Amino acid sequence: MPVIDSHHHFWRYAAAEYGWISDAMAVLRRDFLPGDLEREIRAAGVDGVVSVQARQTVAETEWLLSMAEASPFIRGVVGWVPLADPGVDEILARLARHPKLRAVRHVVQDEPDPGFLLREEINRGIGRLQGHGLAYDILIFERQLPQALALVDRHPGQVFVLDHIAKPRIRDGAISPWRERMRELARRPNVWCKLSGVVTEADWEGWTPAGIRPYLDAALEAFGSKRVMWGSDWPVCLVACDYGRWRRTVEEATAGLTASEREGILGGNAVAAYRL
Repeated sequence: MPVIDSHHHFWRYAAAEYGWISDAMAVLRRDFLPGDLEREIRAAGVDGVVSVQARQTVAETEWLLSMAEASPFIRGVVGWVPLADPGVDEILARLARHPKLRAVRHVVQDEPDPGFLLREEINRGIGRLQGHGLAYDILIFERQLPQALALVDRHPGQVFVLDHIAKPRIRDGAISPWRERMRELARRPNVWCKLSGVVTEADWEGWTPAGIRPYLDAALEAFGSKRVMWGSDWPVCLVACDYGRWRRTVEEATAGLTASEREGILGGNAVAAYRL
């Protein structure tokens, strides 16, 4: 079974395009491109990756797909399309001809409207994805889990992948109501969950495996070993830990599972969810 990093990003850094990279995240203020990632994954024993959009433009999706064409280790792409655009069908039809486009995503966590996921035009766009064989990545903060649940219930045949375990408030030590809402969402069999983006929700300098373990355990308990997948969130993870350390942390947290369950979390489940 291949080891697949289900979540990472590329970018050519420009302050105007990546304004969310604050002074505290200065380590991210440079280019991160396929050659950089290939060195990381080789050192960590990772076979392939899923590249995820960091900018909300069709050009971003096309750029990721062009790199995927040139880099065999990029197994799939989670791009962006204008879901609310009446012409999204034509855009999807064109982009989905590329075999490595496997999903789309929108940065819902930054939307000021708490009801963004309930909008008719957004749901209309998401309703088009299944016909193109595409999953939808849900990027939210934990407070948006009720809206995510309503979204999923409107699309029972659509594959959803929850990014970053829905970003619980680890820094505050809060586990409820996040844990209970995760259990409810996981009752929907068409939803998968990424063990990614966890350390960046904790204290960047002071986090410990023991401190984040209750959150990893809760996600595993909710979704089960067959619907969770490991992702690095590189290079964003670099504000809190290096690539190899995060892979080791997930391996340690799942050491009590069977060999086949661990293989699924480290790669097989990403292959299944994204049809890599």
